[in-house]
Amino acid sequence: MATIDIKGNSFYYEIHGEGEPIVLAHGLGGNHATWYKQVAVLAKAYQVITFDHRGFGNSSDIEAAGRSEFSNDLLALLDHLNIEKAALLGQSMGGGTAITFTCQHPERVSGLIIADSLHALVESDEVANIMSQAREDTANLTQVERVLGKDFAEKNQDEALLYQQLNSFNNTDRSTLSGQYSTDKFTPSQLAQTGVLTMFLAGQDDILFPIEAIRLVQEQVEGSFIVEFDQCGHSAFFEKPTEFNDSVLSFLQMAGLEPTNGSAHSNSAGYAKA
Repeated sequence: MATIDIKGNSFYYEIHGEGEPIVLAHGLGGNHATWYKQVAVLAKAYQVITFDHRGFGNSSDIEAAGRSEFSNDLLALLDHLNIEKAALLGQSMGGGTAITFTCQHPERVSGLIIADSLHALVESDEVANIMSQAREDTANLTQVERVLGKDFAEKNQDEALLYQQLNSFNNTDRSTLSGQYSTDKFTPSQLAQTGVLTMFLAGQDDILFPIEAIRLVQEQVEGSFIVEFDQCGHSAFFEKPTEFNDSVLSFLQMAGLEPTNGSAHSNSAGYAKA
């Protein structure tokens, strides 16, 4: 647990485990603590770095720069830790951070995992139509209704409450989030041209980023692939942690990041019989 100073702002991060580094960038409703279902598992085989985006959790944002500095903050963190290259896992808002950083600094990224997100990417007309309808349909929903699948929230009310409580520690919410990830958005082909191995993770019942839109974008990122989770909403990492973690661990090994324990999997029960 530590902080670094970035232009007068306190930027909070944590490091767990040893080995090849993977950085986890949280979404709008979360902070570093959101990843508690991932950290213990991934840290058995890798060095896991979590952080609070500026304005979230323990990180400040004096100038209210918001998303405009997310990529620069990540660069400052990697430089501070003397990490030349790291895998990035970005969920929702954090997906925009990871995508922007990858397009700006591909030489610093060993693999990119985009979870439940299309932030910072140019939308084709077909994708834009799907996303415009999704934004209209979800505009008046509560945070929990937006980010968790309806069935999951109803069957796991204690976890839904915890998700909401974690969100309460943030100074920023969707009504106050400022800035843009970069001056220009990046096309899916530009992302592909970075040469960084990319995986999309998505819940089939996501109402914020409908699976149809994610499939269309993934098809445009040549060389990428997608893993879908059934009966799962916007927060696959929270709703389907076993399957999510195993997908991440498999991807890291595909990207050439060798686990410290020789092999890596979650060792957790949770798969339903087909």
